[in-house]
Amino acid sequence: MSPAVLIVDDDRFIRKLIATTLDDVAGFEVVEAADGEQAIAAAVAHRPRLVFLDVDMPQLDGLSTLRRLRSHAELADTRVVMLTGGPEHEADARAAGADGFLTKPFSPLDLLRLVADLR
Repeated sequence: MSPAVLIVDDDRFIRKLIATTLDDVAGFEVVEAADGEQAIAAAVAHRPRLVFLDVDMPQLDGLSTLRRLRSHAELADTRVVMLTGGPEHEADARAAGADGFLTKPFSPLDLLRLVADLR
């Protein structure tokens, strides 16, 4: 099985943008989730190499989701990039274990560079 990338955002357009952009990066299975609860289940099932995780989501926000992901030993090597609207959540996200940040709006080129840096 190819390594997975999990895209977690309540905005279907953002998920599609990231998934379409990552189609250019060979070897990734793209998995999507619309909220934090779905993200936890998908991460445990697919054990992604990389997670793009929106901060502001209904049901279970991104920071709470990140903390729960980090509590799973089998996901210890998973890299998590927080999708943010600005720097206001960066300190809390770093403390919770975020590996990087991508500020919305972002270009596909920024996304590809970040993926290359995290590989």
